[in-house]
Amino acid sequence: MTTVEDRSTIDTAMTPESSNQPYLYARKELVEPDWRRFPGWREITDAQWRDAQWQRVHCVKNVKQLRAVVGDLLDESFYDDLVADQEQLATMSMLLPPQMLNTMAAGADLTTESFTKAFYADPVRRYMLPVRSDRQVEWPSHPHSSRDSLHEAEMWVVEGLTHRYPTKVLAELLSTCPQYCGHCTRMDLVGNSTSQVDKHKLTLKPVDRQEQMIDYLKKTPGVRDVVVSGGDVANVPWHQLEAFLMKLMDISSVRDIRLATKALAGMPQHWLQPKVVEGLERVARTAHRRGVNLAIHTHVNHAQSVTPLVAEAARTALEVGVRDVRNQGVLMKGVNATPSDLLDLCFALQGEANILPYYFYMCDMIPNAEHWRVAVWEAQQLQHAIMGYLPGYATPRIVCDVPYVGKRWVHQVAEYDRELGISYWTKNYRTGIELKDPEALERRYPYYDPISTLPDAGKKWWSEHQDD
Repeated sequence: MTTVEDRSTIDTAMTPESSNQPYLYARKELVEPDWRRFPGWREITDAQWRDAQWQRVHCVKNVKQLRAVVGDLLDESFYDDLVADQEQLATMSMLLPPQMLNTMAAGADLTTESFTKAFYADPVRRYMLPVRSDRQVEWPSHPHSSRDSLHEAEMWVVEGLTHRYPTKVLAELLSTCPQYCGHCTRMDLVGNSTSQVDKHKLTLKPVDRQEQMIDYLKKTPGVRDVVVSGGDVANVPWHQLEAFLMKLMDISSVRDIRLATKALAGMPQHWLQPKVVEGLERVARTAHRRGVNLAIHTHVNHAQSVTPLVAEAARTALEVGVRDVRNQGVLMKGVNATPSDLLDLCFALQGEANILPYYFYMCDMIPNAEHWRVAVWEAQQLQHAIMGYLPGYATPRIVCDVPYVGKRWVHQVAEYDRELGISYWTKNYRTGIELKDPEALERRYPYYDPISTLPDAGKKWWSEHQDD
């Protein structure tokens, strides 16, 4: 029989402080940082901050606008570093909503030296506002990097509609977002051209593109799952988006619809607008009646991005009938590539914001992204490290999106040369461009680790074979 004294001893022995676990969970309440700490926003009211139009109008698009907000809190060397990156290496133009900028260096001392140091180190800044000194010098790009690293455009069945998986399609309704992430996998199409990348353009009028997508889906009953994306659906005028979603639900074979929007985290004010909330409720009610699973997929990479406004936007979507709000993050060094960063983010999402951790993608092999990317073995270690802490349904899968293959759990690798950093993957279906390829299901498809993660012998080999 256990006595009171015994129970007291047991309780003490099991406290987190004494349990010596690799990760210690402690609940953290969400906080909206005070935007008034920035000189340019000292007079901004709560009502202005919650206004989606104010957020859009006051997005930071260049160094001059950043200086107008932050001023002398940042050392002049940071602005020079940012200009150098924009001119020499950036694959995405600058577009930073106030909401996202406000989550950076939130607890820093407001002196130039301290704030600049904290801003440089900030994980959200590292992928939303990259600077020249972030990038690798010797290997800024992998020799096998490419602008459309997943070959999505090759698999377009009509403009913007990628039929990559047997039962799923990706519908890119537009090529803009409310914010531009430095690591964007669609950097060949999304956003404004940079000095390094002359972007491709969608040529059809939106209404014509959408009609062609609907026509294809009507003729292709094997497709049951449509990811509606871009760009970001938050940039599609609501009446146009709602009309497209209603047409999708008129197709009896479509059973899943996922709305892809980083803006739920980057500009939650958009998803809290009355006209958007009311429209989302109409769509959700229709989806429920027709047995269609309607979900929102967002993109959060660090716990400090999960604020009360983000939680409110997610909760509102669920309250009006959206079945799930899920997160698809990207695994990046300097941002979230540690067990504690991933677990902190997942607990903030699942425990505080009602957003289900779903996937963490390894950063794709686009140009000038090597400072973000992790090796397959590093991703495998991270997947192992986060197991057992979260509920099973809320434990995200870390996946490698292998060119010409698709998403694979990082432990599904078929063969792996650690010295050269080349992994080989197989698949169990044909993409739309391989339907007549008899060897598609037998072939092994390569993926490449960042060269900086290789042993000296591997680095030497790539130095000698980088043009192979």
